[in-house]
Amino acid sequence: MSRYEKGKEVLEGIQDRSVEEIFKDLDDIAPDLSRFVVEFPYSEIYTRKEVDLKTRELCTVAALTVLGTVPQLKDHINAALNVGNSPVEVVEIIMQMCAYAGFPKAINGVVAAKEVFDERGLLQSGD
Repeated sequence: MSRYEKGKEVLEGIQDRSVEEIFKDLDDIAPDLSRFVVEFPYSEIYTRKEVDLKTRELCTVAALTVLGTVPQLKDHINAALNVGNSPVEVVEIIMQMCAYAGFPKAINGVVAAKEVFDERGLLQSGD
């Protein structure tokens, strides 16, 4: 199996979308960028056995919260849920980032999580 095929299998497994759909905005301007993403983090890092996908996705949610990258954050909140993390775990990790990135980024992260939870029908009434 090629690096691309290996990474594609992981990425599509955690995102529930095709690689083509995920990276459609890059096709006409930087098609190699999507290939780099598939071949490096998803083929070389996400497939390492030392840390499971649940932990990797929580770490990714934390990092993207700190960076403030909301579109990718929402994708990885979905992925975190897809690999077995609960909404409570996701929110806890985002809230922890207020100590390292500040309250504005943690608030933005929680708002992104709320949008994802709402889209997935995971919000309790009154939230």
